[in-house]
Amino acid sequence: MPHYLTDDTICAICTPAGMGALAIIRLSGPDALRIADEVFTSPSGHKLVDTHGGTHHFGTIGDASGDIDEVVAIVFRKPHSYTGEDVVEFSCHGSVVIQNEIMQLLIRHGVRCAGPGEFSRRALANGKMDLSQAEAVADLIASRNKAARRIALNQMRGGFSTELRQLRQQLLEFTSLLELELDFSEEDVEFADRRQMLELIARIDSLVTRLAASFKLGNAIKNGIPVAIVGPTNAGKSTLLNTLLGEERAIVSDIHGTTRDTIEDIVQIDGLTFRFIDTAGLRTTNDTIEALGIDRSYQKIATAAIVILMIDVSMSTDDMLRVVRDIDSRIVRDGQKFIVAINKIDLDINRAEQLTGEIKKATSTDAVIMISAQQKQGIDILTRQLVSLSGIENCDTDETIVTNLRHYEALLRSHEALVRTDEGLRSNLSGELVSLDVREAIEALGEITGEITNDEVLGNIFKNFCIGK
Repeated sequence: MPHYLTDDTICAICTPAGMGALAIIRLSGPDALRIADEVFTSPSGHKLVDTHGGTHHFGTIGDASGDIDEVVAIVFRKPHSYTGEDVVEFSCHGSVVIQNEIMQLLIRHGVRCAGPGEFSRRALANGKMDLSQAEAVADLIASRNKAARRIALNQMRGGFSTELRQLRQQLLEFTSLLELELDFSEEDVEFADRRQMLELIARIDSLVTRLAASFKLGNAIKNGIPVAIVGPTNAGKSTLLNTLLGEERAIVSDIHGTTRDTIEDIVQIDGLTFRFIDTAGLRTTNDTIEALGIDRSYQKIATAAIVILMIDVSMSTDDMLRVVRDIDSRIVRDGQKFIVAINKIDLDINRAEQLTGEIKKATSTDAVIMISAQQKQGIDILTRQLVSLSGIENCDTDETIVTNLRHYEALLRSHEALVRTDEGLRSNLSGELVSLDVREAIEALGEITGEITNDEVLGNIFKNFCIGK
């Protein structure tokens, strides 16, 4: 039997690995209070098993061989705990030696080390949260910016789950009427008004489609907005990446074709996460390896949310326009943004201003910015433009925004089933056939919240959690 279904007591260090001022060690399970009393001694002599939940108790932890540390024991009574079980948390000093000795002490008294995400998995099993809320816990811990934190917190509090349950309930009522008709098929009666059903399906599919469409924004918020830095060789792409990162991440030289593969790194700008991708310089070459890098540069253009084209101020107008038009033709105008950055303005500001006018007349870029990546001129203007074009700065992160690929795929399956349901109703298919498509939509939505799942799916989800959560 899998560990998460057993009724044993588990423990784990819940604070980050290594030394710190304090550390927290958590116990959860039916024997948490009894085992805690075996290792914890209060100056008053009171036992934790006799105390109320939500109380703190100072004392020492150890056994007959001696005390390990002075600790504060925090008691949580089931079902009013994170896992829904009896929970005791020991707050001890952050020495690695102390943490390890307390863990060994608990194990000697019959406690088992928790697996990845096992506390959250027990919370799921005990009805303290659904699967989407459990996944939001991991997202909250891993959040890299304020927007990601707010989305994860909203989902953890049940905002997403509530919306999905309402959709599933409406679909369940719908299919129950269809299936009721099957019991009276010989009498040729209709319990479900087809016109009202079409309206219901349209309304639900509109919500499902909106949620699925939010994944593009949600993925950018969670994993970083992908920004491809492209352009001819020696235009200053790697210098710009290093300037944005504040470190020498990419090799910079005067030799053409130095960057032969993509280099990626993450930068926080005004609380938003940007994933910058430095690409190989665009030029005609007979070098096989460099040519592969250039092909990857074009691929990154297709997947980036924002494309920064670096132009050297010394380029001729014809060469510059050829490159700008080439990249402009590759931009997918489905929300993708295009910035032209004229670099090395410290060498010739007048020429840069001239090129700016030519570019604005020739293309439909979202912005033309004059910079000097080496001298750090205009970088603040560029970063402000990136934040503005991201579309995240002013988005309402209190709305339900999908950030999880598993959820997105389930929503797409639900949408496809709802489309077939609509077609079936309009074609006057039998209620039995229409009901099959409705059931598929219900199951897809249920997979998100965990109302319909299996051990393999759960295992894949929780294996990526940290041990103490």
